[in-house]
Amino acid sequence: MALVKKGSRLINVDGTAYRWRLRGRPTYDQGLVRTPLAYAVEHAATPGTTLVVTTHQPHPSNWFGAQAAPILPSHVADSIRAALTGGWTPVSMGSPFPLDRSAGFVPSR
Repeated sequence: MALVKKGSRLINVDGTAYRWRLRGRPTYDQGLVRTPLAYAVEHAATPGTTLVVTTHQPHPSNWFGAQAAPILPSHVADSIRAALTGGWTPVSMGSPFPLDRSAGFVPSR
């Protein structure tokens, strides 16, 4: 399934264009700072398997005001490279490919 283009951003990693998107509103658990922020990445020209990256920080719109740093394009590029090394094939169809980078996340009580 392709990402919604509205609100998504293009990024070029090693000569290949990808589209990535953060969810604007947090999920219930992200709002309560129980689960960390996640974002999705897909191949821009021929979307196939979606990469789902789980970060180590809370969603910026969480309901408790927990500090959250912005997701920089350099972080997205690093995650794409790590996923490609880990076996993600973005142009072939399949289930979402999870990339867990949540080490160090401390959920709220």
